[in-house]
Amino acid sequence: MIEIIQKYWLLLLIGQYPHGPLGGLAMTLIIALTVLVISMPLAIAIALARTSGIAWLGRPLALLVSLVRGLPFLMFVFWVYFGVPALFGISLGGTTTMIVALTIYEAAYISEIVRAGIEAIPKGQIEAAHALGVRYGVRTLRIVLPQALFNMLPSLITQFASIVKETSIGYIISAQELTFAATQANNLEITKPAAVFGVLAAGYYILCGGIAGIAKMLERRILQQRQRAAAAEFVPLAAAVRT
Repeated sequence: MIEIIQKYWLLLLIGQYPHGPLGGLAMTLIIALTVLVISMPLAIAIALARTSGIAWLGRPLALLVSLVRGLPFLMFVFWVYFGVPALFGISLGGTTTMIVALTIYEAAYISEIVRAGIEAIPKGQIEAAHALGVRYGVRTLRIVLPQALFNMLPSLITQFASIVKETSIGYIISAQELTFAATQANNLEITKPAAVFGVLAAGYYILCGGIAGIAKMLERRILQQRQRAAAAEFVPLAAAVRT
């Protein structure tokens, strides 16, 4: 494995760049970050629509989310890769296909995370804001979403690790990502697939394990902050009871 790393580390890191397309780990991270940035606003919009109480808007979106989550991601890759050229006459490259397919897929999953974060907010806060005459838009932007997004940060970071792993499917449509670069290295070596894909597995494990570690660290900090806030509220309450 050490020999494979020494020989192909640059290919695995940035693909054939600068003598060819950018790929490898760099492209994997670019795809994953792009998908996260694009899918987040879509997910928030879906979650807000589903928690708005408007049945004609929430129910079709709930059905759509359920449908997307119930299908394997590979189907979305094939639908985008073969369906877009057939329907619109536009040929998409492997990287663009992965971004489009992953955005649709992850928007459904992340919307469930956002919805759970919104529903976890105490109803009393929303009712109090409503009683004070705070409009829905202001209430959502200043009270609901900031708390929901803060509480779901660990889950979002964990979901980012899942996006990184899902980019590996892109090698079947020649998306220039990490698995595709490892496949190129394997084609050059021919006789060392165990070593090549062992390096690939180790790379994904280290990367996704690091992301999961960040999520756990944030989760602990959020829990500590909540405990400190609860303790701060308890002290004056206890003093008032004694008096």
